[in-house]
Amino acid sequence: MRLVEYLLIFFGLVGVYIAVHVPGGPIPVLLVAAVAIVFYLRRATGFDRANFWRRGSLRGVLLLWAAVTVLTVAAVAIFDRDMLFDLPRREPLLWLAIIVFYPLVSVYPQELLFRAFLLHRYSPVFGFHRAAAAASAAAFGFAHLLFGNVIAVVATVVGGWLFARRYQRTQSLLVVSIEHALYGITIFTVGLGQYFYHGSSL
Repeated sequence: MRLVEYLLIFFGLVGVYIAVHVPGGPIPVLLVAAVAIVFYLRRATGFDRANFWRRGSLRGVLLLWAAVTVLTVAAVAIFDRDMLFDLPRREPLLWLAIIVFYPLVSVYPQELLFRAFLLHRYSPVFGFHRAAAAASAAAFGFAHLLFGNVIAVVATVVGGWLFARRYQRTQSLLVVSIEHALYGITIFTVGLGQYFYHGSSL
């Protein structure tokens, strides 16, 4: 039954949301879902509440992020030079707002949903290792069909796998949210934000 529930929530309901084009973007839905998930997880058997804010080493996170950022800047410079650092150049206030608010209203709610909730709730179906990470990555990538382009989906499938494995190793939403936020800020800074932007939402 939990497999059916997983499919209904992360592919059925999300698919309907994408098809209907709900006004206002995904942020309000994410925030409501985040509140509900926190209530659920605080009462869920076997979930350690310390996972919400547990500290962990960021060394590996920062090293990988730095390497990926250098490669991303190089790729944009080669293939779409006009867009390199487009947002901070054209709209510095919007760019600054994204840096400040994106981790709070978008990243952490997404990590609650696609990592903490999904990996805990459906562990009886997928276990605790690679199969569960794949389920998280598939759901995360599917949700980004909302943006209507292949780049967003491919990037979030890869990112979803990375974040799921990081969460499995650290059991820290704080660490994985910092990692997610770093990649998101890189995307909006280097000139790829057009592939991850939905109206007025982050």
